[in-house]
Amino acid sequence: MKHALLALLATASLSLAVDPPDTTGWKDLIAPDLSNTVAPGKWELKDGILVAKDHDTLWTKDSYGDYILDLDFKVEKESNSGIFLRSGNIKDVLSALEIQVHDSADGSKYGMVAAIYDAMPPSKSMAKPVGEWNHFTITCKGPLVSVVFNGEEVINADLDKWSEAGKNPDGTPNKFKKALKDYARTGPIGLQGLHGKAQAPVYYRNLKIKVLE
Repeated sequence: MKHALLALLATASLSLAVDPPDTTGWKDLIAPDLSNTVAPGKWELKDGILVAKDHDTLWTKDSYGDYILDLDFKVEKESNSGIFLRSGNIKDVLSALEIQVHDSADGSKYGMVAAIYDAMPPSKSMAKPVGEWNHFTITCKGPLVSVVFNGEEVINADLDKWSEAGKNPDGTPNKFKKALKDYARTGPIGLQGLHGKAQAPVYYRNLKIKVLE
């Protein structure tokens, strides 16, 4: 019985780990010259590393519906950024889901790194120390959104469960004036620029996307 239990526990722990996808042949989300983005402003892509130099969000010209987005990021102390998914209006950041990217210094579980901003916290903290590269694999498929963070799935959300404006399924309030189930299921992807009091940068690299049929 003891050996069987240990084997079961070992299998369970192994099942939590998720290997990063093989992105060979995937499309670059951001072109090296930023030509596939909307008004790139002061964003800079140099030596494979993308970083904002001002507050403006960097939006893709293309819209995406069902897809897998794979990327690395690292933060500086008090960095605050985010990845906007399927925006319904690029002039209104609250019209898109935002996967938080920062060092979790705000202390809010709905704002910590890998959270769906103001809607769902990650199941656990997987953040590496400031200055080290982290890895996200974000999958959008219909109403389902998942985030694998440094090898573990920490977000598995069914947006259809967000059926009320201003309220999460667990009863907590959120800032959204429309129920998340009614959010656009296709739209541009955005990377938030310098944000928060510190205006500290976030660095991105290896941003690859695969459209799902």
